[in-house]
Amino acid sequence: MNSEELLALLSAVGHAQRLRVIGELADGRLYVSELARRLGMSRPLLYMHLDRLEKAGLVVGRLELSEDGKALKYFELAPFELKLNVTTVLAALKEDTAGTETADERPQGDA
Repeated sequence: MNSEELLALLSAVGHAQRLRVIGELADGRLYVSELARRLGMSRPLLYMHLDRLEKAGLVVGRLELSEDGKALKYFELAPFELKLNVTTVLAALKEDTAGTETADERPQGDA
């Protein structure tokens, strides 16, 4: 995980409504309309929050057909563990710089 991914994750969980979404999905998957009703939130606003959570890898959405042929979007939690400490931050920063070294900057072996 690089720093951009770490910031996306922290931003995703750093909002009260998104924490409520995670809380509702903790008991199992729900389709968007049911989730919106439980949270007292409009579907467009809920989709915005779900998009942030999905991009951070915290939830997964799947489109399914109901018995009467209606398309329902279900969301469920992805397995995740959030651990933030100095080591996590340093690893993210190291990942940022790992791909930016040029050949001139890399250590040279004995020639």
